[in-house]
Amino acid sequence: MGLYGTSCINREGHLSIGGVDVTTLADKYGTPLYIYDVKDIRNRAEEFKQAFENKNVNYQVAYASKAFSCIAMIELADELGLSLDVCSGGELYTALQAGFPMERVHFHGNNKTPDELEMALKEKIGCIVVDNFTELSWLMAMTESMKTEMNVLIRITPGVEAHTHEYISTGQEDSKFGFDLNSGQAKKAIKMIMGHSYLRLQGVHSHIGSQIFRAEGFEEAVKEIYLSLAQWQQELGYYPEVLNVGGGFGIRYGENDAPLPLHEYIDRMVEAAEKESAKLNMPVPEMWIEPGRALVGEAGTTLYRIGSRKDIPDLRTYLSVDGGMTDNIRPALYQAEYEAIVANKAAEEKTELVSIAGKCCESGDMLIWDLSLPPAVQGDLLAVSSTGAYGYSMANNYNRILRPAVVFVEDGEHRCVIERESFEDLVRHERSYRNSGSPAKASGSVKQI
Repeated sequence: MGLYGTSCINREGHLSIGGVDVTTLADKYGTPLYIYDVKDIRNRAEEFKQAFENKNVNYQVAYASKAFSCIAMIELADELGLSLDVCSGGELYTALQAGFPMERVHFHGNNKTPDELEMALKEKIGCIVVDNFTELSWLMAMTESMKTEMNVLIRITPGVEAHTHEYISTGQEDSKFGFDLNSGQAKKAIKMIMGHSYLRLQGVHSHIGSQIFRAEGFEEAVKEIYLSLAQWQQELGYYPEVLNVGGGFGIRYGENDAPLPLHEYIDRMVEAAEKESAKLNMPVPEMWIEPGRALVGEAGTTLYRIGSRKDIPDLRTYLSVDGGMTDNIRPALYQAEYEAIVANKAAEEKTELVSIAGKCCESGDMLIWDLSLPPAVQGDLLAVSSTGAYGYSMANNYNRILRPAVVFVEDGEHRCVIERESFEDLVRHERSYRNSGSPAKASGSVKQI
């Protein structure tokens, strides 16, 4: 397993993160357990910001909170001087509870409800990224009714898709997100916004994919956007203050992943914007990005306790852990691959090949196939790396399994920022069918596990 951020093997041969032995964390908080390396997040945020500073352009780095959202994480994003990308009323409410400055919030989503839009308007957030004509019509009517102004960006599909090691040029009309360029939808939306009294068109937004390991896709997206900008400048007299090129910067999950240094993505996209702006004799717009996974993905580790073992001679050995697709659905959902080590035997020689099974009643609940480990027994701790993005965010209660706790570690200190769910939490909002809708009640003493 790769060691990220402050992770290391300590004198006891245990995995240590943020100066804290993970066996200490397991004893105190139980397992499964999400562990976040705060120093690693700080360093990544600073690298993104410094890359823009070095290019001497105005910018915003907005944390895409869908990757991992909780009050403590949003507080950290504020402390780091980041803006915030939200895509639901729940994520916006979390930002409010964290005291995040609303003027630095950007609201995304392809199906924002009227209630969510009203919430965003009342809280006077920084901007709304308009995704379609339905949303735009609602927003126009609501701002008129409330007599309140709102900055907006329009999301466009630039005709470039990028994933992992490659990018492709495509019409990309077939997407649930954004206004299409080729059909003239984006131009129509711009004209509607420019003619409205309460909407202020701040700029354009695009997003070309995820887990991107090459910068060419961002360069091509910028070039494609500028083809439209030149047309809009000539025909509509419009040139954006903001160019938001989204996120999708890749991280390392396994040995086959080779992401670029974060600054290289920024360098290439800014240089492309500078070149294209010069052709139009216009200034470079303020550049916005939206990293989520790239900020928290490698900073997160999930700690499990090993339970049962099943040996099938000449075929496979299964080691089962006390979590699985309830705390990390990515392997079952889209065959995501991970690395792991036995955290309390991190320095020992790897002598056997095993497969890591989750505890859910599903054959597909497999976290890792064919993993080399030292001999592991019941009670050992398995640490799976790079689980900081879309682990807790996509956690669920399948089989009525409890969601894990979340711990932040830094400089030898640890703090629980999300408590482990209890059995009472599982039924808190449920009502009895037999007792006139009264809350369900547990009988007797139940031990939490």
